[in-house]
Amino acid sequence: MNATLSPSAPSPKTPKRRGSTRRRAPSHLPAVQSQETHDAALHAIRNLLKGRTSYDAFPVSFRLIVLDTKLNVKKALQCLLLNGVVSAPLWNSEKSKFAGMLTVLDIIHLIQYYYDTANYEAAAADVETFRLESVRDIERSLGVATPPMLAEHPNSTLYKAAKVLIQTHARRLPLLDYDTETGHEVIVSVLTQYRLLKFISINCTREIQQLHLSLRKLKIGTYVSSTPPPQNPENPEPHNPYYPIATATLDTPVFDVVHMFSERAISAVPIIDQDGVVVNLYETVDVITLVRLGAYQSLDLTISEALNQRSPDFPGVVICTAGDSLGTLLQLIKKRRVHRLVVVEGDEEEKKGGKKGRLLGIITLSDVLRYVIGEVGIGESVEEIATLSAALGTPPPPDIIS
Repeated sequence: MNATLSPSAPSPKTPKRRGSTRRRAPSHLPAVQSQETHDAALHAIRNLLKGRTSYDAFPVSFRLIVLDTKLNVKKALQCLLLNGVVSAPLWNSEKSKFAGMLTVLDIIHLIQYYYDTANYEAAAADVETFRLESVRDIERSLGVATPPMLAEHPNSTLYKAAKVLIQTHARRLPLLDYDTETGHEVIVSVLTQYRLLKFISINCTREIQQLHLSLRKLKIGTYVSSTPPPQNPENPEPHNPYYPIATATLDTPVFDVVHMFSERAISAVPIIDQDGVVVNLYETVDVITLVRLGAYQSLDLTISEALNQRSPDFPGVVICTAGDSLGTLLQLIKKRRVHRLVVVEGDEEEKKGGKKGRLLGIITLSDVLRYVIGEVGIGESVEEIATLSAALGTPPPPDIIS
């Protein structure tokens, strides 16, 4: 018998369908990409940093190399190289007090000083007895800026520590505590830009996926300018088609690059060919390798000759294009130790008549951190940022130890 559907006849009962308990598969469609989602991800990252301390960024296991200011430069340099580090906190044993940081740039300043004022024999003999406590005097005689004397407590938030790094243009921040019995300072660790950004890349995976806007749009880094710099008629500088980026070729003498390191306070210079294509990168650590070998006179070598003495474990040049996203960059930091990226022309520029691989810019970890943290943090005023800048001057507040 066939059931018919009519107003006078009741509808036949149909069994209720049970709801499925099976999980719905996640969508593979790309998330909606917008400025709003990008800004929301930055907001979430900053909020995370405001709730975490510098202790949270410590690796599970680490070693801390501390150098006494009475140590001579040669032994200090050997200590850095043997332990695979490029900087170390300084300790004044007479006062039981933190005395600043020794970095590769300090050694570069020292090399330039001896190269300008003494012969090889005098430099080689003096470096045997020259003590770390006198390095600042050398920097003053060269007229270069003395690095700021700053530190933070390990319990300070990562957001605050990041702001100190940004405001002082420092690449690393010593973390100091006090001994409860003696009251003396204790060097706990050093927070670097890399360690801070890696903490973000590990703990903000979802937010990083939303940082989809390109480096070009976000204006992260330093890029080749189409406007030449103003010239001083009395002391004209040679034309640099890649201004404001310092560059060199394989034929450039090493000391010319050392001068760039010291004068500009930079740690790497792109090496380019006649077409501007990036072929390598010369770093401050490469100079230190020459000095460790006792090759003070080797600064007259060309970059090409010096690169032949580079350590075989050099990780290579990390390049990207301006079309890559900030999220991609942070994911790279999670996978490998990166200190800078060289921006080169890619397929997009080549279609417009450019040359693939040609130097376009350079991005440092300072550039990335400055963007992620922001010039003025969320929920803060310009006055508060100005207060922080003043706090890093003289005299410092109690929580900025000098």
